[in-house]
Amino acid sequence: MENFQIPESIKERLKHLNKKEKERFLEDYKRSLVDPGEAVGTVAAQSIGEPGTQMTLRTFHYAGVAELSVPLGLPRLIEIIDARRNPKDPMMTIYLDKKISNDEEKVKSIARKIHERFIPDVCKMCIDVKNKQLVIETDDEDAKKVLQKYTDDKTEGNTFIIKKDSIYELKKIENKLSKKRIRGVKGINKVFIRKENDEYVLYTDGSNLKAVYNVKGVDKSRTTTNDIRQIYETLGIEAARNAIVKESMRVLEDQNLDVDIRHIMLVADQMTLMGDIQAVGRQGISGSKESVLARASFEETEKHILKAGLYGEVDTLDGVPENIIIGQPIPIGTGTVELAITPALMQKKSKKKK
Repeated sequence: MENFQIPESIKERLKHLNKKEKERFLEDYKRSLVDPGEAVGTVAAQSIGEPGTQMTLRTFHYAGVAELSVPLGLPRLIEIIDARRNPKDPMMTIYLDKKISNDEEKVKSIARKIHERFIPDVCKMCIDVKNKQLVIETDDEDAKKVLQKYTDDKTEGNTFIIKKDSIYELKKIENKLSKKRIRGVKGINKVFIRKENDEYVLYTDGSNLKAVYNVKGVDKSRTTTNDIRQIYETLGIEAARNAIVKESMRVLEDQNLDVDIRHIMLVADQMTLMGDIQAVGRQGISGSKESVLARASFEETEKHILKAGLYGEVDTLDGVPENIIIGQPIPIGTGTVELAITPALMQKKSKKKK
C-alpha cells in the first residue's frame, strides 16, 4: 500500500478491509491508472463521441410537474459543450432551510416571493374611450402600492382610474404598466412546489441564482440551476467546472449511456482552464491554442496563418496537431520519451556480464 500514491483520505477508509480485499482494491486501482503518455484527449473524444451518436432529441418532463420540461439528450449536451450563454429552458431546483421546509404555508409564501409577477397578471385593465380614462381593477396589495403612483385621487376600493387628454397617452401608460414588475425575482416565470423525502422543494421555470440566494429561507448550500454561466458568475469557476461534469453525466445517464466520469472531467478541466468558461470550438478552446498550426488545423486556416504572419508568431511545435502537419514524431505514447544509446558503454556492460 505504501508503494502507491493513494490519497490519505482513501487510505483511512481502507483500514477496515482485510488483506484479500486490499489486494483486490489495489488490482482495480492499478488497472484504473492511465499509462504514461496515453492520448487521454483522443480517448475522451472517442468515449464521449461514440455514445453521443446514439442520443435522442427528446425532452424530459419532471415526474409530477408536467408543465416543467427540461431538454436532455443531444440538444442539452451541445448546450453544455458550446458554453451557451442562454440555455433554451433554464430552471432551478430550490431547497429551503430545514426549519421551514416542512411548513406548507411558509413554503408557499417563499414561492410567492420568488415568482415574478407583473401588473397584467393580477390586474384587469380597460381603456374607457368615452371618458378618456384607464380603469384598473385589482385586489392585490403589491399591485395597489404600484398603481397609487400613477392614478388620480379617484380611487374606489379595488378600482383605480387614470385620466388623460388623449387615448394615445392612456395607451402609453397601459403599455408601461404592463411591463411593471410588482414582486418576485427577475427571470422566474413559474414556480412549482413538490414534496420530496419529507420536505418541500421548489422547481422554477427560469433562472436567477444570485437573486434567489438573497431570498430569506433559501438553503444556499443545496439550491442549484442548470445555467452553468450563472453558477460561474455567482460561485466561481470551480463550481462551474463541477456543474459541467454533473450536468453532462446527468444527460448521459438519462440516456442509459455508460461513460467514465474521467472523460467528462477532462473536458470540464479544459473548458475552465483559463478561469472562464470556454466553448469547445473555434470561439473557445480550439481558437485560443498557442500553436499557430494547431489553430489553423481546426477551422479558418487562412485567417490564422495570415494573422500569425502579420504578428510574427513562432510555433514551438510542442503539441500533437502541429507535429503531424510537418511530419515529425508526435509527443504522445513512445514519442514522449527521448532515449540516447552510447555504443561504447553498451559494449563495456556486455563484456562485464560475460
